[in-house]
Amino acid sequence: MQEEQAFIQQLLDPKTQNKAFELLLKEYQRPLYHHIRNIVLNHDDADDVLQNTFIKVFRYLKDFKGDSKLFSWMYRIATNEALTFLSQKAKKNNLSSQELQEKTIENLQADTYFEGDEIQLKLYKAIALLPEKQQLIFKMKYFEDLKYEEISEILGTSVGGLKASYHHATKKIEAFVTEN
Repeated sequence: MQEEQAFIQQLLDPKTQNKAFELLLKEYQRPLYHHIRNIVLNHDDADDVLQNTFIKVFRYLKDFKGDSKLFSWMYRIATNEALTFLSQKAKKNNLSSQELQEKTIENLQADTYFEGDEIQLKLYKAIALLPEKQQLIFKMKYFEDLKYEEISEILGTSVGGLKASYHHATKKIEAFVTEN
């Protein structure tokens, strides 16, 4: 924790800011990209949201209180940016969030960065049917292998609530995959 506070001070100090921010990017760019990509599904959209996330991190770092880990704070920003992006994209295209997700999943096979197969597409379709919070929890646990404690910090939900949501999500996904 002390190490993290020293790093945050380097990020805030104009003399060490650029070097520290390069380190921050090197450390978190890939995991944040994958986290965002799991939410928005599209590579180009994920790149845009990632850029907005780092802009917000840079802009609001001075307001970071240290109540959570820097990692959790950045993931919370990335999550909110991704959800806001999807909401705005759906609104702009006169679609519901559900319709936007279905359309995005249909276009996944054409995405050159998508490396999945039919089973992966079926999994994404099943996930798209879940309520938003269950989707987030499932994706963070299943795809990113985050610990419940980390997800709890990021989403501001109790560990017990997360475990229950994950359990319900897996049951719904299993049912969908079995029936389809």
